[in-house]
Amino acid sequence: MTVESVIRPEIRGLSAYHVADAKGLVKLDAMENPWPLPEVVALEMAQACAHASVNRYPDPQAIGLANRLRQVMAIPDAAGLLLGNGSDELIQMIAMACAQPGTLILGMEPSFVMYRMIAVFCRMRYVGVPLNDDFSINGDRVLDIIHAEQPALVFIAYPNNPTGNLFEARVIRDVIAASPGLVVVDEAYHAFAGESAINWIEEFENLLVMRTVSKLGLAGLRLGYLVGRTAIINEIDKVRLPYNINALTQAAGQVALAHHAVFEAQAKEICAMREAMLEELVAMEELEVYPSHANFILIRLARASEVFDGLKKKGILVKNLDKAHPLLEGCLRVTIGTQNENSMFINHLKDLVHL
Repeated sequence: MTVESVIRPEIRGLSAYHVADAKGLVKLDAMENPWPLPEVVALEMAQACAHASVNRYPDPQAIGLANRLRQVMAIPDAAGLLLGNGSDELIQMIAMACAQPGTLILGMEPSFVMYRMIAVFCRMRYVGVPLNDDFSINGDRVLDIIHAEQPALVFIAYPNNPTGNLFEARVIRDVIAASPGLVVVDEAYHAFAGESAINWIEEFENLLVMRTVSKLGLAGLRLGYLVGRTAIINEIDKVRLPYNINALTQAAGQVALAHHAVFEAQAKEICAMREAMLEELVAMEELEVYPSHANFILIRLARASEVFDGLKKKGILVKNLDKAHPLLEGCLRVTIGTQNENSMFINHLKDLVHL
């Protein structure tokens, strides 16, 4: 036996999803909430997890957690709801349910890399439509490809990662209306965006809205959720692995969502710090700064990789996108951290760009 004889060539050609080692660094690379849980929430979570029956399989439908999500996230009563081990698993489930020989996934680029990777996993074709230079969607081009290729799936990140911008709602609606298959609006950063497509579900039968609680401050729970017409959700549910939401996530998630107001307040504070950081970055003539509706900011600068290395030597880890996509040449992405972390980043960045 050889690796070549048993592993598909397209899998051998992939690189595994890379997570940087952040040990000992100020972690501003992964769009996480920078604050630990408030003590009262942490204690309630600990009690709930201590009483979880980990010797038994968890509720296969996670009914208690699902009902709490419906209430807190104002999910329409008539809509179907499916939970996933993070939004990554939901992307994979959607693709698996739709995968047929020759079927196509359409995405915008640059965007979340898992859309393309999961297309490969599921032996689907993938077409990435380049965004405009300002990272807006080229609506006419997308519609032309939809008409020509008839994709089974279209993924739209709203706001987009790694650019941070909200695409024009009118263009997204045109894409949904023109698509013969499913359109997934990925709202991973909805807590910071102020906009959502979730109320369009009653209008468009082919629309799915996907979210995660990771960016709110619960990344360690690995909990995503998918909302759409019940008939479609029921079909996608058939490819879900049994017991995909573990007992501890179910217990801790219900406690966390009971304190949702705490996380909403933190999201508002992060938005305020984002606007303050944007002002400081825009004032730096050496940078091109892109507007953001997420909890991170994209900047473009000369010597981006050198500056990235310099920040890392100073103990600050951001995301280097310089080689990730042609449209991201010279780009770094920084997550909004605590006030002190943001100040450290700005001060060291100023020193490095003036070298």
